[in-house]
Amino acid sequence: MEVLKLANIKSAKKRILVNETKAERNKSIRSAIKTYTKKVEAAVEANDKEAAASALKVASTEIDKACSKGVFHKNNAARKISRLTNLVNAMN
Repeated sequence: MEVLKLANIKSAKKRILVNETKAERNKSIRSAIKTYTKKVEAAVEANDKEAAASALKVASTEIDKACSKGVFHKNNAARKISRLTNLVNAMN
């Protein structure tokens, strides 16, 4: 809240609060995506095809949701999904 002291204009104070809220949301979403990615990689390491496929499905939907919310750029999301898919397909 100390940052609000720097801003004198009401709209600037609100902008600071809104940006903090969005940053927190984006951070939690990015963290969740990393967790889903690690689950896919762990399943691939363990050579468990079913677990890898199901983890990939969950991870790709979550990455798509993050993309639609504006957390990731569409190309970034596509790249993440592509790399995970290639990992899982390499098992077969």
